[in-house]
Amino acid sequence: MRPFPELEDWQAAPLDEVLLQCRDLVEDPELPSVKRFRDEGGKVLGHFQVYFPEELAHAAGMLPVKLRGAPIDPDHAESRFGSYLCSIIKTSLELALNGSLKLDLFVSHPICDAARNLSAIFSRNFEHPSQILYLPQNANSSHTVTYLRGEYARLCADVEAVAGRAITPGALARSIEVFNESRRLLRRLYDLKRSRPWLLAAEDAYSLVALAGLLPRETHNELLAWVLDRLPERDAKREDRVRVVFEGGFCEQPPLDLVRALGRACYVVDDDWLIGLRYLVEDVPATDDPLLALAEAYIERSSYSPVQHDLRKPKEDMLLQRVRGAEAGAVIIAAAKMCEPGLEEQVAYTRALEEAGVPFLVTEFEENMTSFTGVELQLETFVENLLFA
Repeated sequence: MRPFPELEDWQAAPLDEVLLQCRDLVEDPELPSVKRFRDEGGKVLGHFQVYFPEELAHAAGMLPVKLRGAPIDPDHAESRFGSYLCSIIKTSLELALNGSLKLDLFVSHPICDAARNLSAIFSRNFEHPSQILYLPQNANSSHTVTYLRGEYARLCADVEAVAGRAITPGALARSIEVFNESRRLLRRLYDLKRSRPWLLAAEDAYSLVALAGLLPRETHNELLAWVLDRLPERDAKREDRVRVVFEGGFCEQPPLDLVRALGRACYVVDDDWLIGLRYLVEDVPATDDPLLALAEAYIERSSYSPVQHDLRKPKEDMLLQRVRGAEAGAVIIAAAKMCEPGLEEQVAYTRALEEAGVPFLVTEFEENMTSFTGVELQLETFVENLLFA
């Protein structure tokens, strides 16, 4: 187990102190845990939203880091983009341009026009290689799994060249075991959010998930298991709050202060924050062909998002399933500013919620927003109408 002083002595510290350390580490734009990994000789693969098979990087000994932007000003990145783009595109590049994040390989995905061009922009600005992972657009074709396995194999060649290590079937199978454990722990975390949300503040739950994209997964697994074992011991009282589902955080992330404001106003019992880190909703089975198993899992054992088009998973129906599974009384439909995929789905979401009689609030956010007065007023009015109607 690699020690990380950024979470120093967490196994001997009180739970509240550990959760504070987790929040601090997630909010630190200098990414100290990633820097330490690289300073100790490790290599880092940065991948943009939404989903990336992190097992491929892990099997080659690399640290997979989820680029989720940061609440910083894109002073250097502004000149590389047009004006009318979402914030996460600019701040993810800014982290690299200002030296906070040094990568050995970058991978993006064509989830929108801006993200499709991000790999080329990284290539023009850095010497390390950049790649695009083309996840299948037609998830319902009989050839989809075979195609995706080939795409994963193509990407493996780039990872191996950078890491200087072959991704053997045995190494990939061991990495799948590590990430299966991660998936089980993340499912436990969300089970607790749904059953006893008063035991864990919304911003703490968010931070525990976000750390999966910053720490070696073995370290994160140990940390998350330690926290989950101690949460039931907390002396926390259930309060009379509305149970809500948050929908709209699949790519750009709300600032932690906004998550905190949501948690003060209601219980966030389910959400799609950082959904890529828990996109596979079941364990990946152990087979003789782990690449094929990963490809099959993406198609057959995955969640939903506006950037995957699968006729078997209508997003509005999946949202209603999420609401019912969490026994939520309302939904917050949000979209990041300038996010075309997120804004497009709002029409279908709101129509489905209206037909189902589920109250909802439509709002927007930006990762580097600093004023929350307007959103908090919206939330307070929305919640009061539900509680006292």
